[in-house]
Amino acid sequence: MNPQTDVRDVRDVRTTARKFVAATGREALRLVRESLGAEAIVLTHRATAQGVEIVAMAEGDVQETVQAAVPAVPAVAPVATASADPTVLSELHSMRGMIEEQLASVVWSDSQRRDPVRGRLLRTLLGAGFSARLSKAMLEKLPTGQSYADGMAFVRSELVRAVPVHEDEDALFAQGGVYALMGPTGVGKTTTTAKLAARCVMRFGADKLALVTTDSYRIGAYEQLRIYGQILNVPVHAVKDAADLQLVLHDLRDRHMVLIDTVGMSQRDRAVPEQIAMLGSSQRPVKRLLLLNATSHGDTLNEVVHAYRQGHALAGCIFTKVDEATHPGALIDTVIRHRLPVHYISGGQKVPENLLRADRVQLVDSVFQPRQHSPLFVPAEADLAEDVVPSVQAQGETDRLRLRYQSLIRAMAHDAQELATTAGALAGAHIGFDGARTLWRQAGDEAIDAKAVLHDLSAFARGEVAAGCDTHVLALAGQVGLRATDSGDAYVCHGSLLLSDRGGLPLAAPNQWLSTAAARQSAAPGLRQAQWLGQQDFGKRLVHVLGKPPAVEQMLAWQAEGTQWLARAPGSTAVTDVRTGTATTLARLAFAFDDATERAVRFRGKGALQCEAQVEVLPRGAIDRDAMPALRCVAVRVVDARSRKPLSQTCVLTNLGDEVSAPQLAQWQGWAADAEPCFRLLRDGVQLVGGMGEPGDPHMMKRLLVAGQVTTTVWRLLQAEGEWADRTRLLLGQLTGRATRAGRAMTGGALYAGVGKLFLLLDALGTESAAPAQAPRTLERQG
Repeated sequence: MNPQTDVRDVRDVRTTARKFVAATGREALRLVRESLGAEAIVLTHRATAQGVEIVAMAEGDVQETVQAAVPAVPAVAPVATASADPTVLSELHSMRGMIEEQLASVVWSDSQRRDPVRGRLLRTLLGAGFSARLSKAMLEKLPTGQSYADGMAFVRSELVRAVPVHEDEDALFAQGGVYALMGPTGVGKTTTTAKLAARCVMRFGADKLALVTTDSYRIGAYEQLRIYGQILNVPVHAVKDAADLQLVLHDLRDRHMVLIDTVGMSQRDRAVPEQIAMLGSSQRPVKRLLLLNATSHGDTLNEVVHAYRQGHALAGCIFTKVDEATHPGALIDTVIRHRLPVHYISGGQKVPENLLRADRVQLVDSVFQPRQHSPLFVPAEADLAEDVVPSVQAQGETDRLRLRYQSLIRAMAHDAQELATTAGALAGAHIGFDGARTLWRQAGDEAIDAKAVLHDLSAFARGEVAAGCDTHVLALAGQVGLRATDSGDAYVCHGSLLLSDRGGLPLAAPNQWLSTAAARQSAAPGLRQAQWLGQQDFGKRLVHVLGKPPAVEQMLAWQAEGTQWLARAPGSTAVTDVRTGTATTLARLAFAFDDATERAVRFRGKGALQCEAQVEVLPRGAIDRDAMPALRCVAVRVVDARSRKPLSQTCVLTNLGDEVSAPQLAQWQGWAADAEPCFRLLRDGVQLVGGMGEPGDPHMMKRLLVAGQVTTTVWRLLQAEGEWADRTRLLLGQLTGRATRAGRAMTGGALYAGVGKLFLLLDALGTESAAPAQAPRTLERQG
C-alpha cells in the first residue's frame, strides 16, 4: 500500500469536516444547520479570537469517514514510524477518538429517544452527582418498558447492593488498634478525630484510648486536639517524624485504641507519599481511614482516593461535611468505583452527636431526598420541630446516640447558650474571669513568653487594685511544693497574692518565682517577693502581710524604705513594753486587759464574741529608738458567745500608724489567714496548664504565672455567694463529671478543673462571654 495515497485518502476524508466561525455560539450552530442539515454532528466547539469556531460533519459522511479512516490505521502503522509524518498520524488518531465518541453519543441519544424513562433516570442520576460512566452502566441493566417509579426503585436497589459499608462497629471497637485519619486540608480530620474519640471513650473508657497528631505545621492544630483531649481526659501526643511515631506508639502499646490526626495535604502535594510511608513504617500496624469531603466534585474525590491509596491499601473512609453537600451522589459514586468501605458519616460540629454509623439504605435514600435539608442531613434538636420530618432511621439513630451519650454530652458539651450565660455571669461578677481566660489561652501559645505574660499581669493587677481596694492593697506571700511531671524533681514556687482591703479576696497574683527544694530555706519566706512588689506601683499603699515577724535587721531596712507590713506573731515573742521599758512577751502583755469592747462575729460557723486591744512594743534587740519607732501590737481574742470559753487568741505586729484601726488590722490578718490555702490550689492550676517541665523548659515560668492568676479567679468563685454562684459551681461540677452533692461544698481542685474545661469548651464553641447589664459583685465580704 502506498503511504502517500493513504495520507491523501485521509486528508480527503478530513475535507468532509467543515469549519464554521461566528460571533456567538448560537449563530455558529445556525450556520451548521443551514449548511449540513439538522442532523449534523459537531466535532469541536471552541472560542477563538475571531469568535466561536465549530467543526462539524454531515450525518451522511459519518459511515464513509469511519470506513475510510479506521481500517487505514493498522495498514499505515507498520511503516508509519519510518516514513509517515508523525503529526498526521497524531491528528488521525485524535480524529478517530472524536468520531467514536460522537458515534457513542448518537447511539445513547437514540436509546434515550426510544426509552424516555431511561433518559429521565439518567438526568436524575447526573443531577445527584453520579458520574456518567456509572449512571450509564447501571441503566444498561434496566429492563425496557419500566415506569419512572419502577426505574427509581431499580436504581435504588442497585445502589444499595453496590455501596460498600462497614456495618459492624462492635467488631471495629473490639479489634482496636491504631487508626490514622487522613485527607486533604480542611476536610475536618481534627473534629472527626474528636467525634470518634468520644465514641471510643463511651465504649471502653478514657484510659484505653490515646490521641496522636502529626500536624506540626498548621497554627493551633495541636492545641485544638489538646482541647478535645482534655475534655475527654485522654492524653494527646505530638510527633514530628517516623522515629518519633515509633517511640510514641511503643509507649502507647497498652492502649486499646490509638487515633492519629494527620497533617492535611493536597492530593497533589508531593509529601503525601512520604506521610503514607511514615505511617507504614511503624512496627505497630496503622490502619488508614480516608476522609472524603461531601462538598467536593466527583473528579476531585477520585483524585484524592488515587493519591491517598498508593503504596498501602486504605481500611475505609469517612464522609465529612455532609450537612453542606449539594450533590452527594459523587461520594457514593466514588466509593462504589474504588470499593472503599464507608465507616462513618460526619456532619456538623457537635461532639459526638454529629457522627453516625454508615447505613446503606440511609445513604442511598439521602441522595434522592427533597432538598429542604442538605443531603445526608443529620437532624439536631432545633430541626426536630420543623415541618420536614427526617427519616425514621435517622431519627432512631439520633435518639439512640442521645441516650447512649447522655452522660458524656452533659459532661462535655452543654448547650452553647447555657455556657454563654454562665460565662456572662462570671464576667459580670468582677472576679477576673475574662482576664483569666485570656491568660489561659496564652499558656498554650508558644509565641508568647513569660516576660510578656508578666507585663500583662502587672497591668491587670493595677486595674483590679483600682477597682477592688479603698486605700491599701494587701500583699500576701506564700509558697507551695511542686514536682516535675517527668523526672519528679522537687521545686518550690514562691508566690504573691494581692488582697482587697475591702473584702479580703485575692485580686491578682502578679509574680511567681521558682527555686529548687534544696534552696527552700536559703532566704526568709516572702523577702524576695516583697522586694519585687516594692518596686511596683499598684496605685494604692502596699502592706505586706507576713506569716511571722521579720528579723530586726529587716524591720530597720523596711523602716528606712517606708515599707509597711503586718505579721502574725506568736505569744512567746520577746518584746519590750514601751510604757514601762520592761522586757516581757506578747502573751503576757497583750492579753492583760479586760476592758476591750466585744462585738458579735462568726467563728468557724458558730456565733462568737471578738475584742481587740493594742499596745506599743519594741522588738527585743532594737536598741536605737530613733531608727526603730515603736510597733503596734494588736491583740485579738475570740470567746464563745454563751460559755465565754476562749476560742482563739492572736497577736498582730505592725509598723502601720493609727490611720488603720485595730479592728481593721485584725480583720486584714484574718483575711490573709483565710487566703493562704489559695497557694496550695496553684498546684492544681499548674497541672491543668501543662504541668511542671524540666530544667530548660522555656515556658515553665509562663505556666506558673498563668496558673497563679487563674487561681485567684477560682478562689473568688469558690467564696462567692448567691444563686448565680451556686448555679455556676453546679455547672462546673457537671463539666468535670463530679457533680456537687446537695449541701456539700465543692472542693477548690474540682472547681479549678471545671473552670479549665469551661475555658476549653468556650474556645471550642467560639463563645465569647458577655457581662449582663446588672452583674453581681463578689468583692464585698463581711469580716
